[in-house]
Amino acid sequence: MALDLGLARPLLVAALRMVVQLSLVGLVLTRLFALESPWLTLGAALVMLLFAGQETMARQERRLTGWWSYGIGTGAMGTAAGIVLLLGLSTAVRPDPWWDARYAIPMLGMVLGNAMSGVGLALHTLTATAARERAAIEAQLALGQTRWTALRPILRHALRTALMPTINSMAAMGVVALPGMMTGQILSGVDPGEAVKYQILIMFLISGATGLGVLAASLATVRRLSDRRHRLRLDRLVRRKQA
Repeated sequence: MALDLGLARPLLVAALRMVVQLSLVGLVLTRLFALESPWLTLGAALVMLLFAGQETMARQERRLTGWWSYGIGTGAMGTAAGIVLLLGLSTAVRPDPWWDARYAIPMLGMVLGNAMSGVGLALHTLTATAARERAAIEAQLALGQTRWTALRPILRHALRTALMPTINSMAAMGVVALPGMMTGQILSGVDPGEAVKYQILIMFLISGATGLGVLAASLATVRRLSDRRHRLRLDRLVRRKQA
């Protein structure tokens, strides 16, 4: 507040949302685990994905018009998270049944949360940079370059920006920071060696889902920001209204 950052209200709202959402999710998960229904598990996963898509779209200063902004982010995250979650449940974890909500929902939450941050950061960087570098991109297009060649620098910049937090987190894990999942297991009495194995698995799933989601969302956005005639289509972007 002293620096006039404009973050006091968003911080308060985020804190209140966190308390209410975690309190409610505790009640929902207790009921969900007791019922052991694959359809309810799928429904809970779908709700999580839809909210993740909304949060991803809200983090973009410039977003694609229509449903494209929401659809690209949600589709990329859902596909990536679904692939790695099925891989983890069917190979390393192998609960019985394989869709057991006690395993599927917490794993999906960790994977989807990190993928959401990566995809949101990638799309924000990509659209903002495209608008800022419009003159340079159109100059390359005017010289006969394809849309993929002209947009490749900002695509690479967006991918690097989105993936770097995951890489930094993996590099510092165990030396600088102890992950929350591993700490929770150790506090609950699980052998540290077993807790480490699960944390390694989760980090590989997280990094895989983030990488796949970021790549898919970025490529789809580049395609949407141009057309078959290799023109830059910034008219398909709309600037978010400032509160």
